[in-house]
Amino acid sequence: MKARVKARATLVALVPALLFAAVGCSSTEAPATGRSPDPKGSEAGTGGAPGAPAASPAPGGSPPPKTGGTKLERSALAQGDLPGYQISAQGKNPNAPDGQPQADKKACQPLADIMGDKPDPAARETVNRGIGSQKQAGLAVSASVSSYSESDAKALMARLKAAVAACGTGFSATVDKQTGSYREVRATDYRTAGDESVSWTTTAAAQGVSAQVHLVVVREGDTVVRLMALNVAGGQQKVQVPQEVTDKQLEKVGKAG
Repeated sequence: MKARVKARATLVALVPALLFAAVGCSSTEAPATGRSPDPKGSEAGTGGAPGAPAASPAPGGSPPPKTGGTKLERSALAQGDLPGYQISAQGKNPNAPDGQPQADKKACQPLADIMGDKPDPAARETVNRGIGSQKQAGLAVSASVSSYSESDAKALMARLKAAVAACGTGFSATVDKQTGSYREVRATDYRTAGDESVSWTTTAAAQGVSAQVHLVVVREGDTVVRLMALNVAGGQQKVQVPQEVTDKQLEKVGKAG
C-alpha cells in the first residue's frame, strides 16, 4: 500500500502537480488534491472525491476557494460555479516531491513546465483550483489562471505549440530526484474561446502507475488559463477536460477583466 501511495504521489507531482492531496490504495479511490501556496501567492487545490456529494470543509480539510480580491482571484473558479463539480483550494500533497519537473529534452521543457507547480517561470501570479466531478467517477481537473505581460503570454503559447509538435515520441521529466515519463504527446482539436489555444493528450507513467492526461491552455490577452484532466479510476481510460469547465473558466476570466 505504501509503495502504491508513493508511486501515485510521484505520478501526481509529474503529471499534474496540482491534482491530489491524498492518494488512495485502490485504483478506484478518487483522492482529493492540492499543492501549497507558491511564493507568488498562488493557491493550489483539487476537488473532493468524484462521485461523492460536496462536503463542508472539516478541520484540516479542504478550505473553500477564495473569492473576490485580485483580478486573478476573481477569475478563478469557485464552489457553486459548476453544478455537479466540487471545487476546492487546499494545501500540498505531503507525499509529493517539490519543484518543477525538468525534461530530458530541451524542446520538451515547456510541456514539463506547464504540468509543474507553476505553468511557466514568466508567470507573475498564479491561482490554482482543483475540480472533482460528481458526474463522471474518477475524473479530476486542475485549473489555473496566470497573469503575464502580454508578450510573455504570447511567447508561452508559441513555445507550447512548438513543443507539442516536437515531442510526439515523448520525453521524461525529473522532480526532486524522481523521474516519470510522458508518452505519445498528441495535439487534439478542442473548441475554446480566447485569443489562442493549444490542446494535447499524453500518457504519464511513474513507478508502474500510468494515466492519460488531457491539457488545454488558452490565452486571453495577458491571462493564461491552464486546464489538466485525468481519470484516477483507470489509468488507460480516455479523458478530456469537460467543455463546460473550460467555458465557465473563460467566462469568469472575461468578467474579471
